[in-house]
Amino acid sequence: MPANEILAGIDLGGTTITAGLGDCTGKILLQRSIPTLSENGPEDVLKRMAFLLNNLAKEVGHKPRALGIGIPGLVDPKSGKTLFLPNMHTQWRGVCVREILENLLGCPVRILNDVRTATLGEMKFGLGKNVSNMVFFSLGTGIGGGVVIGGKLLLGPLGSAGEIGHQTILPNGPYCGCGNQGCLEALCSGPAIIAEGVRLFKSGQAPKLVHICASDIRNVSPEIMAQAAREGDEAVGAGILHIATLLGIGVANMVTSLHPELVVLGGGVSKMGDLLLAPVRSVVKQRVKMFPVDDVRIEISSVGEGAGLLGAIALAEFQNLGA
Repeated sequence: MPANEILAGIDLGGTTITAGLGDCTGKILLQRSIPTLSENGPEDVLKRMAFLLNNLAKEVGHKPRALGIGIPGLVDPKSGKTLFLPNMHTQWRGVCVREILENLLGCPVRILNDVRTATLGEMKFGLGKNVSNMVFFSLGTGIGGGVVIGGKLLLGPLGSAGEIGHQTILPNGPYCGCGNQGCLEALCSGPAIIAEGVRLFKSGQAPKLVHICASDIRNVSPEIMAQAAREGDEAVGAGILHIATLLGIGVANMVTSLHPELVVLGGGVSKMGDLLLAPVRSVVKQRVKMFPVDDVRIEISSVGEGAGLLGAIALAEFQNLGA
């Protein structure tokens, strides 16, 4: 591959930094991960990012011509600064990420919120490749998302458009980390699903779950709960159905608002598969009454947890990617 076609991407997480080198077709040449260690401060994290990428470049034999970074929080893509990263030590207020990394790496650097970056990955290299209008739900520790309109990623001020995990589903529901009550994230994220599993585990209503977890409540996860439901734990199945129904309401809201061609469910929680997908599809058909929804595809991501890194590589390629 010619040197000028190599692009770099970084998916920055609260616990792990994943970096990779690839090309504009989404082919990953090399990928490595290291601990984030955010407690050491943003400058240390950025220096280790640069060190990791420089090592990857040495292995490939060429430096990347640009770097894209997906960052977990509020960022200003135009200035290249982070504004507020709630799950990172010091919250990274006003950190000049672009300037620091461009000095360390000698190539252009572009930053974007991590879930908008994952949306870009699905849009460019996943199910959204041939779609003009798409909504992406990232289901994990939180719920984030992204919106594609007319083939362009909707960014809005500060790249903050698409916070679909913070739409209100239950007005008097549980408090969310954002400060609102009854957000989709508070009701349907990984921790919310696990909390329901733990409740059933402790109340003796989930014998299969207890068995699969080897009687260790710390092993409860959405994937394990899905397995227990498939093996006959009726209470676990009912709990998942309730949560999937609430998720379906959130999806229905977005379908009614935007009438996308495609809705993609991504992130770790999406590994629950049809236990989420079937109820979500059913709820959308029940609740969207303004127009027929037979032409709206609702699918599990085709690129899975790799969407963040692929999106970062796509971000490196495109300077004017959104609206």
